[in-house]
Amino acid sequence: MRNILLLAALGGLSACQATAPGGDSFTSVIDPVTTSGASGVQVTRGFGPPDADPASCYGREVDPAVIETVTEQILVEPEQLDRNGNIRRPAVFVTATEQRIVEDRTETWFETPCAMEGNADYIATLQRALAARGHYTGPVTGRMDRATVQAVRAYQQPQGLDSGVLSLAAARQLGLSVWDPELAAGTSTDG
Repeated sequence: MRNILLLAALGGLSACQATAPGGDSFTSVIDPVTTSGASGVQVTRGFGPPDADPASCYGREVDPAVIETVTEQILVEPEQLDRNGNIRRPAVFVTATEQRIVEDRTETWFETPCAMEGNADYIATLQRALAARGHYTGPVTGRMDRATVQAVRAYQQPQGLDSGVLSLAAARQLGLSVWDPELAAGTSTDG
C-alpha cells in the first residue's frame, strides 16, 4: 500500500516546479504523449545526471516500477473429518494480498538540443527532417505539437530511446544544427 501511495504522490508532483542543486528553479516540461501512461518526460537546462554540463540541456525519461498484486488463499485450519470420513468442519482459509515489484523504476537521462526551447524555426526544420524520413505527416507549424512528439518518438524508438523529446544524437542524425543561440549570444564578439 505504501508503494501505491508513493507512486501516486510522485505522479502528482511530476508537473510541479522543482529546484536544481544550485538553487536555480526550473519548470518541468511533461511530454503530452507519455502523460497518458504513468511515465513522464522532463526537459531541463543545466540540470541532469550527476556529470551534467551546466550549459547543456537534458531530457529525462522516467518509467515507473511495474507492480503486480498477488492474492492467495492461505490455509489456516485444515478440515476436520469424522470417523466415517465425512466433513465435520470445513477448512478455514484467509485471503492474503501482496504487491510485488515486477520491474524496477528506470530513469534515463539524455542530452537534448537547447535550440528546441521555444525556437519555432528549429522545430519547423525538425518537422521537415522527420517528414523527409516518413515519420511526420502534419503541417510544418514550428510548434512541438502532439504529431511532432509522436514523430520524434517513432524516429528514436528503433535507436533504443522511447521518448518524444529529441535527443542530441537524433538531432545530429537528422542533420539538424545543435547550435544554441543563447550560448552563442554570450560568446559572440563584434569585429
